Amino acid sequence: MKRAKQEKTFASELKKGDRIITKSGMHGKIVDFSEKNNSVIIETGAGKITFDRSSISMEMSKKLNEPVSEKKTIEKK
Repeated sequence: MKRAKQEKTFASELKKGDRIITKSGMHGKIVDFSEKNNSVIIETGAGKITFDRSSISMEMSKKLNEPVSEKKTIEKK
């Protein structure tokens, strides 16, 4: 039940410009919403595609939008 609440909250907090990944692995950026169908329009390299809000992966999208931590440099000896 807890996971379902988190996914519902995540889907309701999406906004234009968010970078997302669908559950099928497609990457894109949210361009617009369709409240009538409860769907989002995503811009990808192939063009604009409409997806149901429930098809957006919460885990993968959060990882995609995490701030990049400082990369450790490896010194060559």
